[in-house]
Amino acid sequence: MCGIIGYTGPDPALDVLVDGLATLEYRGYDSAGVAVVAPGGNGLSVVKCAGKLSNLRAALDGQALPGTTGLGHTRWATHGHPTDNNAHPHVDASGDLAVIHNGIFENYADLKAELAADGHTFTSDTDTEVVAHLIGALREQTGDLADAVRAALHRVTGAFALAVIDRRDPTAIVAARRAAPMILGRRDDASLLASDVAGLIAHTRDVEALLDGQVAVLEPGRVTVTDLDGNPAEGHRYHVDWDVSAAEKAGYDHFMLKEIHEQPRAVAETLLRRTDADGRIVVDELRGGPAVEDDLRHVDKVYVVASGTSYHAGMVAKYAIEHWARIPVEVEIASEFRYRDPLLTPHTLVVAISQSGETSDTIAAAVHARDQRAKVLAISNVVGSTLAREADAVLYTRAGPEIAVASTKAFTTQIVALDILALYLAQLRRALFPDECRDHLARMDALPMLMQQVLEQEPAIAALARQFAGAGYVMFFGRHVGLLIALEGALKLKEISYIHAEGFPAGEMKHGPIALIEDGGPVVALATRGHVRDKVVSNIQQVKGRGAVVLAVATDGDTEIKQHADHVVYVPEVHELLYPILTVVPLQLLSYHIAVVLGRDVDQPRNLAKTVTVE
Repeated sequence: MCGIIGYTGPDPALDVLVDGLATLEYRGYDSAGVAVVAPGGNGLSVVKCAGKLSNLRAALDGQALPGTTGLGHTRWATHGHPTDNNAHPHVDASGDLAVIHNGIFENYADLKAELAADGHTFTSDTDTEVVAHLIGALREQTGDLADAVRAALHRVTGAFALAVIDRRDPTAIVAARRAAPMILGRRDDASLLASDVAGLIAHTRDVEALLDGQVAVLEPGRVTVTDLDGNPAEGHRYHVDWDVSAAEKAGYDHFMLKEIHEQPRAVAETLLRRTDADGRIVVDELRGGPAVEDDLRHVDKVYVVASGTSYHAGMVAKYAIEHWARIPVEVEIASEFRYRDPLLTPHTLVVAISQSGETSDTIAAAVHARDQRAKVLAISNVVGSTLAREADAVLYTRAGPEIAVASTKAFTTQIVALDILALYLAQLRRALFPDECRDHLARMDALPMLMQQVLEQEPAIAALARQFAGAGYVMFFGRHVGLLIALEGALKLKEISYIHAEGFPAGEMKHGPIALIEDGGPVVALATRGHVRDKVVSNIQQVKGRGAVVLAVATDGDTEIKQHADHVVYVPEVHELLYPILTVVPLQLLSYHIAVVLGRDVDQPRNLAKTVTVE
């Protein structure tokens, strides 16, 4: 959620800030603002407003805002409505100090009451303004901005990525984090910070991620990191192996469409170099060598924890791990996992899935699992992310940057990574013969080419989208792994088109959902070839008998399905457990084109953020 950008150096700060916020727009937001320290510390200028970045640009039109140190922020409303007053940055009582913040300060009400008793007045509904006043009051006592920030953060509870500037220290930015990402970058003459590495790659690809409880002071060309007590510390340093062009649309109308079409390449990258010279499956990212292998060999239970689209990928993993590795698997919504007191032991493997590696609920679930002595394996798309650092081992998806809020290529690469993990566990536990593992991996190697064949049907799917765009409700159903793609297809449609959509187990139709069928109402059925295909056809007949218009996703060569469905999209034949990687593609395209027909903001759908860093 939210975008943070900060700059101190020789160049005018405003241009850097606005360009950086534009790069971070994909994270989702409903207001934007900037603060710049005037040359020589002769004032602090703040401009902010509700709405998109275009509104901020209009508000800035004709305003110079000179200065070479500043902060920018795009806010996704938590405390208070998305209004001009609630937009960031927020200033302290003196107006000399400005704060931007991602996350939630949970004890802000108590702090606000305490400050109000001391004569402070507030102009917004936000928790951030309260902490700006707290830091400002402590700044008067300590005389040092970094000391004031450290003192304030000893008093707050909750999650935060925070940055502060002060006209009395005109070339410095103080930043801190707890359970929300804050990335630092440095050039010879300038220092920068951002909530996402995408905000920095135009300036540097060598970055440093602050760790929990760390505070950084940024000055031109110099970054100093300490803990909350002021002791020297160091964040996590790494090199970003993609550049600005990877985060551009490359001629596509939307990032989402570009990322749908990038899936064959992303899946190929995730599959790259997964066998050794002897044909054994290798997972090079796993740290710890033989010790980790030994731990995985003795796993007797797997929990998969994730949220949203990643949760659906985890449900696919349950089928693969149980079938190939013969280990029982439970899939949990990450936000519920630690609250229900799960039974974990040193022989439990917890697989935590997050595209960004910064999803707060998933990180909290992983930390809880480690506290209970379980082994934690992260599936993430971002090298150096918080989840990757918290886990005992990490398996990267290699999808490249995903900018659209609605996840597509991250989902398919997560499934591929989880299938690799399932085969790896099967190999370690000898649940499959070596040649069986190799055969399954060889089938997976063909997936990029097969996905490209599905993508070539986009014109026909776009035509179907025009017919479905007027629907008020769309039902998706399937069985076995088809059910999981029905759930994901419904999620994609509701995310970006705002059409009410639900996914159901096809066998549950007569247990209630069939009551929702209306004459002419669209139903999407996952009916690929496999041991439950004929049962899905029976469910199609049930809804057709109630007047539904059915779009079936079926296997190449299945001409009989045309007798039952009004429309058919075909995918190539693969192993039954691999169908999700193919069948989700037409549903992604269908959702995308329906949203376009309806004029929706495809890449930044309302109320949604790319990275959810609060509960």
